[in-house]
Amino acid sequence: MAVLSTLRPIGKGLVFAAIGYLIGAGLGIGLSALSGHADPGEPAIALGYLFALPGWLMGVGMWDQWACEWFGLKARASTARGWQRYFAFNTDHKVVGVQYTVTFIVVMLLAGGLSMLMRWELMAPGRNIMGPIEFATTMSLHGIMMVAVAVAAIIGGFANFTVPLLIGAEDVAFPRLNALSYWIVPPVAVMLLLAPLFGGFDSGWTAYPPLSVVNATGQLFFLLAFLTFGFSSILGGLNFITTIVTLRAPGMTWGRLPVFVWSILAASLISLTATQFVAYGLIMIILERVAGMAFFDAARGGAPLLYQHVFWFYSHPAVYIMILPAFGVALEVLSHFSRKPVFAYKWVVIAFLSIVGLSFLVWAHHLYVSGMPNFLHIPFMVSTELISIPTGVVFLAALGTIWQGKLWLKTPMLFALGFVFNFLIGGITGIYLADVPTDIQLQNTYFVVAHFHYTIMGGEIFGLMAGLYYWFPKITGRMYNEKLGKLHFWWMLIAYNLTFIPMFAVGLKGMNRRVFDYPASMADLNMFISVASFLLGASFLVMVFNLVRAWVRGPAAGDNPWRATTLEWQTSSPPPLENFPRQPVVTGNQYNYGVPNAASAPNAVQTPASDQNH
Repeated sequence: MAVLSTLRPIGKGLVFAAIGYLIGAGLGIGLSALSGHADPGEPAIALGYLFALPGWLMGVGMWDQWACEWFGLKARASTARGWQRYFAFNTDHKVVGVQYTVTFIVVMLLAGGLSMLMRWELMAPGRNIMGPIEFATTMSLHGIMMVAVAVAAIIGGFANFTVPLLIGAEDVAFPRLNALSYWIVPPVAVMLLLAPLFGGFDSGWTAYPPLSVVNATGQLFFLLAFLTFGFSSILGGLNFITTIVTLRAPGMTWGRLPVFVWSILAASLISLTATQFVAYGLIMIILERVAGMAFFDAARGGAPLLYQHVFWFYSHPAVYIMILPAFGVALEVLSHFSRKPVFAYKWVVIAFLSIVGLSFLVWAHHLYVSGMPNFLHIPFMVSTELISIPTGVVFLAALGTIWQGKLWLKTPMLFALGFVFNFLIGGITGIYLADVPTDIQLQNTYFVVAHFHYTIMGGEIFGLMAGLYYWFPKITGRMYNEKLGKLHFWWMLIAYNLTFIPMFAVGLKGMNRRVFDYPASMADLNMFISVASFLLGASFLVMVFNLVRAWVRGPAAGDNPWRATTLEWQTSSPPPLENFPRQPVVTGNQYNYGVPNAASAPNAVQTPASDQNH
C-alpha cells in the first residue's frame, strides 16, 4: 500500500497526460483535415504532446500545490515524507537536487550501456550485431542522453542541493519553478526511449536538416524531447541567477562567494540567454515536418545552413554549460583537500565570465567545411583560440591550488585530480580543431570523438564523480566505503584513458565517426578500444554498489567529515528543511585555510533566534 501511495502522483500525472494527449491529438487530426494535410499522424503527435505535457505536470502535483491558486483555490502542500518525497512534486531544493542527481545518473548508465553496444559492433570490421541504420540510431540516442547528463547532472543535481546552502539561503528564489523544471524531465526521457519504436532517429544529437525533416517519426519524438529539455534548462538558469543575486546571507559578499557558486552563475547566464536559439531551430524543423513550412528547403526558398548556425550558436556555449560547473566542483574539492584557498580566486571569476562572453563568438568553427565564406575562417579561428586563455587561467588556478598544499587523497580529491589530467588532454587537442587547416583534415574523424570525450567525459563526468563523492555524506548523512571509492577511481581513470587515447590514433588514420564499419587495417586498435571500453563500463558497477549500499546502511558520516570551511558543512547532514537552525552571517573568507586553527574556526556565525525578526 505504501508503494501505491507513493506512486499515486505519478499515476495521476500519467492519466492527466493521456487525457491531454487525446485532446491535442484530436485537435491535430481536425486541423489536418481542415488544411488538407495528407498525413495527420505527426500533427496529431505534436499537438497531442503539447497538451499531454501540461496534463502530466498538473497531475503530478503542480495543480494541487501551485496552479489551483491561479483560479482562486487554496493550494495544498505535499504530505510526502521520507523517501516518498522523491516521487512527488516537492519544492524543497534538496529534494529537487536529489531527484536530478539520481535521474541523470540512471540516464548516464543507460547511455553508457548504449555505448557498449556500439563498441561491440566495432570490435571487428564488417557487420556484427547491427547494421548502419541501427548503429546510427544507437549512436544518436547515446549522444543526446549523454549531452543531457552533461548539461543537467551537476547544475540540476549538485547546484540545486548545495547553492542555497553555500550562500546561506533557505531555498532557491522560485521553489515551485524549481520543482516544475525537474518534473519536465521525465517526459523527455520517455520520449527519447519511445523514439526507437517509431523508427528512431539517426541524425545524431545535432539533427541537421534535411535528414531531420525527412526522417522517421522517431525524429519528431527527439525534437519534442530536446525542445522540452531546453525549456527546463532556461527555467533552471533563471532560478539560479535570481537566487545567487538576491538570497545571499548577510556578509556573503561577491568576493566571498564559493567558487562553485560562481561557476553555476556563469553557466546559468548561458542557459538563460543561449538556449532559446536552439529552441528556435528545433521549432523550425518541427514546423517543416508537421505544417509543411520551408525554413531549410532550398528548393522552396529556404536556407539549409541556417539551422547549423542557429544550432551551434547555442550548442558551443552549451559546452560551457557542461564544463563550467565541473570547473567549479574541481576547484572546490582541490581547495578543501589541499587545505589551501583557491589560487588566483579573482582571476578565476574573471575567467568564468570571460568564457561566458567569448562562448557566443566561436560557433562557426563547427562550420569550416559546411560551405561558409572563406573570409570568416580566420576571425572564428582567432575567437576560438582566444577562449583557451580564460580556460588556461582556470587550469593554472587548479595547479596553483594544489601546489605545496597538504594533499588529502580521498576519493573526491582523486577524481578532481583526474579531472585536471584529462582536461589537459582535452584542451590541448581542442587547439587542432580550432585551427582551420587541421580541423578540415580531422573533420568527422575519431579524433573529434576522442577530443569531445576528453572534454565532456574526462572533464564533466570526472567532475560529476568528484562532486558525488564529495557531497554524498552531506546529502545522505552516510559515508561510503573509501577503499571501494578509490578502486572505482583508479579503475575508471585507467580504463578511460585506454579507451580514448587510441581513438586519437584511429582518427589520425582517417577512421570516420558515426559509421558502423571501418577498414580492416584498423581492426586491432578497435578491438583494443572495445575491450577497454567494456572495462570502463564495468567500473561504474563499483560506484553503484558502493553508494547504494552506503545510502541504505552506511555508517553515519557526521556533519563535516572533510573538515571543510564552506557553509554547507556548518549544518547537519542531511540538512534540516530550512537548511540552518538560524540565519548564518558570514564573517570571513570561505577558504580560510592557512589561518591557524582554520578547521575549527567557522567563517560564519548563526544569528540568535531573537535577532532574526530585526
